Amino acid sequence: MADLVERQEPAAQISPTAVRWTRQDCVALEHAGVLAYRYELVEGVINRMGQNLAHANAIRLLIGWLVATIGIDFFFTQTTIDVSPEDNPTSAPEPDVVVLNSPASELTDIPVPADIRLLIEASDSTLSYDLTTKSALYARAGIAEYWVVSLPERKLYVHRLPKDGIYSEVRAHKEKEQVFALGSPGMVLRVSTLFPGPSE
Repeated sequence: MADLVERQEPAAQISPTAVRWTRQDCVALEHAGVLAYRYELVEGVINRMGQNLAHANAIRLLIGWLVATIGIDFFFTQTTIDVSPEDNPTSAPEPDVVVLNSPASELTDIPVPADIRLLIEASDSTLSYDLTTKSALYARAGIAEYWVVSLPERKLYVHRLPKDGIYSEVRAHKEKEQVFALGSPGMVLRVSTLFPGPSE
């Protein structure tokens, strides 16, 4: 049975004197040739993005599961989303997977919270960050469900019931367990599907 995570770690604090970038700043930096690599902006911090083999494998397996369960029309991988109005100026997160409520072809701009059924992050070196800072960002946006694939632990953290800037229910699922996505009876995942090699 999934372990209920009773206490969520607080998000890392940023120094009040730190420079906080905005989406507009990032566009200017891109035009100036300074931001010439993949990045995401979260709470005014520019994070360089990259993938190691374990992360790339997790994304590959997630895509395989999604295609088999909902088809290719209802998700994006590694695309920028909008969050809450108060966070949008300084945050342009790029989750590993964005599962949509409607076909992707119907969108005319980047996904907003109302478009999003589920967000998924595959985490290795960024696990603590994804479980705290990213979790709070998505909860404030009212994203109904947020999953974090913990590659070091071979676990899946399922965040649900966003309220007052946090997810009021967080459960850690082990490899032999199954997870059902909220409001999507056909989206059933055996956690071991996300990890190459023998399960526990």
